[in-house]
Amino acid sequence: MAHELLKLKDNSKFSSKYSKKPLEALELQQIIEKTYDSIFVTDKFGNVLLANQSTAKMMGVEPEDLIGKNVKKLVKGGLYDWSPSLKAAKTRSVVTGLVKTWRTGCEFMSTSTPLIDDNGDVVMVITNTRDQNWIDKYIKAIEKERSNAERYKTAVEYLSEGDLEQNTVVAESASMHQILTTSKLIAKTDGTVMILGESGTGKEVMARYIHRNSHRAKEPFIPVNCAAIPSELLESEFFGYAPGAFTGASSQGKPGLFEIAHKGTLFLDEIGELPLAMQSKLLRVLENGETKRVGSTTTTKSDVRLVAATNRDLQAMIDQKMFRSDLYYRLNVIPINIPPLRERLEDIISLANRFLTEFNKKYGCNKTFTPQAVQAFIKYSWPGNVRELRNVIERLVITSTDNNLSFEDYSFFGSNINSKTKESLAVKR
Repeated sequence: MAHELLKLKDNSKFSSKYSKKPLEALELQQIIEKTYDSIFVTDKFGNVLLANQSTAKMMGVEPEDLIGKNVKKLVKGGLYDWSPSLKAAKTRSVVTGLVKTWRTGCEFMSTSTPLIDDNGDVVMVITNTRDQNWIDKYIKAIEKERSNAERYKTAVEYLSEGDLEQNTVVAESASMHQILTTSKLIAKTDGTVMILGESGTGKEVMARYIHRNSHRAKEPFIPVNCAAIPSELLESEFFGYAPGAFTGASSQGKPGLFEIAHKGTLFLDEIGELPLAMQSKLLRVLENGETKRVGSTTTTKSDVRLVAATNRDLQAMIDQKMFRSDLYYRLNVIPINIPPLRERLEDIISLANRFLTEFNKKYGCNKTFTPQAVQAFIKYSWPGNVRELRNVIERLVITSTDNNLSFEDYSFFGSNINSKTKESLAVKR
């Protein structure tokens, strides 16, 4: 009977566009037998004409025990719960559905396609079946890849221009040398780090240094400014949300910062700006190592190195009931205190030269500092620290018409300069 099925217009040979030699009927039968999917053929009345060996694996019945049987009796006998081939023959259309076989307890996805002759009559029905467990595995694999793609896409959105450049820490002063030595040691561990220092001292640069020297260096470094996220969005940003979790939510859902930074480093800058309610949720993640998306009941294991930073006095905030003491102790495992720029004069000129090189390259210039400019940099108090120094040098490079950079007025230093400093910075003509 199987050989008869492989005949077409009384010719047992089929041509193949992949081979110059026609395929024999026996070869086609072997192809059917070796196919991973179940192939199950019935006539228009539901009598089984052919079943390959994969059918036996799924149904728990040998092919020879199926051939000649009617699928109505197989269903009535409890072999499986319904027959898509019968429905395909009746409706003269392709039928796809989930079928359960009671003998093996398996579910499989079946597609039955009717073969219709020139008169429009159903000649036979060919059913192709695959184990639903394998389909589920494929779907999960696709979902995982989609989730990873979304994670990497979101991670890229958090990367700044500085992430694409080689960031090195300038450490000419003894204090910064000591900080780098300590940071390199703690980088080898997964201990939580708290970086303290005035605004603009380079806390994020130090966090990146720790990340680059850790075993997580090849994984994402995700910097987050806690003060820049609206309080009503903090939870969904930190932990993500499930599809349709709230009005306006993406139908695909969104991974949170802990998921995006998985196996990498999450840098929480301005941690002192977190509301108390969010502090509690962050503490819970640090304690149990699990996150849960907004609108979801499923928890996800978190594998993240956490580095926090602040320019606030957290001890004073604890006394004022503005910061949780238990969260403080969780975060302050390894404290690093970066001194202000005015306390590490040896670093100023090295930093200035680095920024000058950066902006000369950016704006196509070849400018240099005059001795007067160098003295001005050292004498100025730099209340805005490294960030202010960088901004002043960029302003000089852009606005100066001379390749030798000096100060004709004091506007480069903003409104922070006092009369005593003005006198010390006076331009000598």
